[in-house]
Amino acid sequence: MPEPAGATGPPGPAFRVVGSEVVSRPGFLTVDRVTVESASGERFERTVVRHPGAVVMIPVLPDGRTVLLVRQFRAAVGRELLEAPAGKRDVDGEPPEQTARRELAEEIGHEPERLVLLAEAFNSPGFCDERTTIFAALGCVPSGAPDPVGPEERAMTVERVALADVPALVAAGEVLHATSVIGLLLAERLLTGGDLGA
Repeated sequence: MPEPAGATGPPGPAFRVVGSEVVSRPGFLTVDRVTVESASGERFERTVVRHPGAVVMIPVLPDGRTVLLVRQFRAAVGRELLEAPAGKRDVDGEPPEQTARRELAEEIGHEPERLVLLAEAFNSPGFCDERTTIFAALGCVPSGAPDPVGPEERAMTVERVALADVPALVAAGEVLHATSVIGLLLAERLLTGGDLGA
C-alpha cells in the first residue's frame, strides 16, 4: 500500500500501554488492570489475564496416518472436549520443545522421533496474553506409563484418529479446541504433501 503524500516513515502506534497494576494472582495466572493511551491522548483501562504460555502437540504414530487425541473434561465449558495433548510453559527457562516432550510423556506416555514447529497462536488476545507453540510430534512411540496431573487428566481417555478424517471432524464440530484445530489441519497438510508456507 503506498504511503500518503508527505509521509516520512511508518506511522507510530495508535495505542500504547502506559501502566499496569496487578489485581489478583489466581493459581498460575495473573490478572492485571492495564492503562492504555490512544494516539489522541485518550486513556482507558482494560483487564488482562497473564498466562505463562503453552504448547500443543499433534502426536503422529509411525504409520504417518494416525494421530492420538485426548478427551477430557474442561470446567470452563462444562463438558468433555476432544483435543490434542497440551501443557503450560510453567518451568522457567525450559524451551518449548522440551516442554512438548515432557508433556507428551506425562499425558499420554509417548515420545516423538522428532518435533516439527507448525505455528504459534494467541489463544484469546481480547483478554489474555496466552501464546501457544504448536508442534507436530512425528513418529510417536510408547515411552512408559503416563503421569497424569489432577482429576481431569486421571479420567481422560486417549483416542486414535485417522489423519484423513481430521477436516471432516473439524467441520462437524467434533474438535472445538482452537489450537488443536490449527495443529491438526496443519499436520494433515504437512503429512499429505502440502506446503505449510503456501
